Amino acid sequence: MASLQLRSQRKRDLLDYYEANVDELDRWREFNTAYHEDDRKFMRFLIPPGKRVLELGCGRGDLLAALRPSYGVGVDFGADTIARAKARHPELSFVLGDVEEPDTLATIEGPFDYIVIADTIGMFEDIDGTLRNVHRLCAPSTRMIISYYSHLWEPILKIAEALRLRSRQPKINYIATADFLNLMDLADFEVIAREQRQLLPRRWFGLGPFINRFIAPLPGIRRFCLRTYLVGRPVQLFPDRKFSASILIPCRNERGNIENAIRRMPRFGSAQEILFVEGNSSDGTFDECERVREAYRGSWDIKVLKQDGQGKGDAVRKGFGAAKHDVLLVLDADLTMPPEALPKFHAVIETGKAEFVNGTRLVYPMESGAMRPLNLIVNRCFAYLFSYLVNTRLTDTLCGTKVLLRKDYEVLAREREYFGDFDPFGDFDLIFGAAKQNLKIVETPIHYRARTFGATQISRFRDGWLLLKMVWFAYRKLKAI
Repeated sequence: MASLQLRSQRKRDLLDYYEANVDELDRWREFNTAYHEDDRKFMRFLIPPGKRVLELGCGRGDLLAALRPSYGVGVDFGADTIARAKARHPELSFVLGDVEEPDTLATIEGPFDYIVIADTIGMFEDIDGTLRNVHRLCAPSTRMIISYYSHLWEPILKIAEALRLRSRQPKINYIATADFLNLMDLADFEVIAREQRQLLPRRWFGLGPFINRFIAPLPGIRRFCLRTYLVGRPVQLFPDRKFSASILIPCRNERGNIENAIRRMPRFGSAQEILFVEGNSSDGTFDECERVREAYRGSWDIKVLKQDGQGKGDAVRKGFGAAKHDVLLVLDADLTMPPEALPKFHAVIETGKAEFVNGTRLVYPMESGAMRPLNLIVNRCFAYLFSYLVNTRLTDTLCGTKVLLRKDYEVLAREREYFGDFDPFGDFDLIFGAAKQNLKIVETPIHYRARTFGATQISRFRDGWLLLKMVWFAYRKLKAI
């Protein structure tokens, strides 16, 4: 295979180094098997199988193959390396080229679901320029995954080289995370998640895997981890995009609020439907939903469904499964979140500013009696914990209003087996699913009102215990990977 002509001396030196030390580097990979296995395991967590994946700087293609893509393309500047990759993984496509050259990227057919830059960004000479060139291979839903060594580990890695615990490396860019964030911003990529992994990149009789799984992800401690992973999305806004809306209203013993929900519902989106999902009420709520459907048949598209199971989570899953429009919105039937606020939630999704919107009741002053003081304190404590778990600032995870695209919900539902049917509330199934998909999550404040009909169906102590169990569940599923 003909060698690639590289423009800079630095890249020619890098190419000479890697091509001349192929066998030695293989031996070091075997020596550091625990490190590489942990890295691939976490990359598989970030990237589900069956996706379209492009890896820039793929080496022998082992990481790309481990991700089990439906369509996988790897790019590398080493002719011998690419030849080995093709021999090892004939099911994948490999391109010989410099990823920093626009002509190389022009030969690749996109878009991709995920674009991976694993460690090789330390060799780039024009990081933000290269990232800008990658946009042509992105769709709005594409996620960029960048993994690299923490610059805090540079002295330790140099000592490891001197002690022959690691292969000698050529000079690369050791860049702080803050610098990466700035460079991605310059290239019109928005960082939506950041993770640190591997505090002890050795097995050490099982101690290393235990520490890396349960201790390394903890707040404070994770700052000292060897590996950092950034998840970004291309910044694309759509000021003229028009989406239809499906408004789901779960209701149980809310007979007095059903007609008010329709009377107060604003018109927004290119089309609307309203789905009442009734939860086996004892006050005639189901009959009232059917009455309202008939009374407003000429002006509103209303569906009435009855739950098969119990709990709001079951109602949300049933309603979203029956929805037909582009954007899915949840409105609690108690109307403590004003229906009049729904258009601004819809607009956040429609314009592309976010892919998942969570309401928050804790920004504006509440009406007297809207939330009990103990509930407010507990909400703030759990919001801190869940913000850590999903890598996004959330101030009110229990606000009932959640909004996302139906196509994203369908992916969440297909991949729900990772979490299972665990959530009686309906809030965390959506939040954790959105975090697992690396959706852009934002909060939108609402003016929280006191109930005008009925009584709250939340038990502070029973549901507080369930929330504690939810924290542990989420830690195991989202952090202790």
